[in-house]
Amino acid sequence: MAQVPKNVEVRLKLPLLEIAGSWEPNDAERRAAWELYVELTTRVSVVPLRAEEGLLREALTSLYSLFGTTREILRRYGPQVAEPKRNGQYNFGYLAVAMLNYGVRPLLATWHPALEDWEGRRPADRSRRDHERAWSQAAQLRTTLNDTRRILAAYADLLATACGVPNLLGAFPAPASDSR
Repeated sequence: MAQVPKNVEVRLKLPLLEIAGSWEPNDAERRAAWELYVELTTRVSVVPLRAEEGLLREALTSLYSLFGTTREILRRYGPQVAEPKRNGQYNFGYLAVAMLNYGVRPLLATWHPALEDWEGRRPADRSRRDHERAWSQAAQLRTTLNDTRRILAAYADLLATACGVPNLLGAFPAPASDSR
């Protein structure tokens, strides 16, 4: 059985918010953290999307689906994952909502409508992939996705620590063409 830490150091830098302090997760928070960890580590949200891979729309859809998944986890575990802690410590509920509102929402609010506008201009004889690659803002969106990926990878690492498991993402080397 893995050694589960009693106290987890929290250091997350989001575009509009910096979170620093500690978190003493209870059992419900650890179970919720594990569920969210699995969701994060198995999506494009924390795995690099190389320039020649995937569609930007699929990446945005994957990120958007984190809202529904996180809401479901919060509902399932209830108030126990958001109960106030002593000395201003963080709780899973706060960390999960901050991840969505400050880590993911800014990207989606900007890029979802911009990509949707471009997609609406696709000629019938052009594939979705070719049309997306012809978009003048595609490289900028990929850069923004990579920045968000780094934020979500830090969240995933925090969740892994809270669960007492090794970071599964660190078990695999980054692809050679990852534009860090």
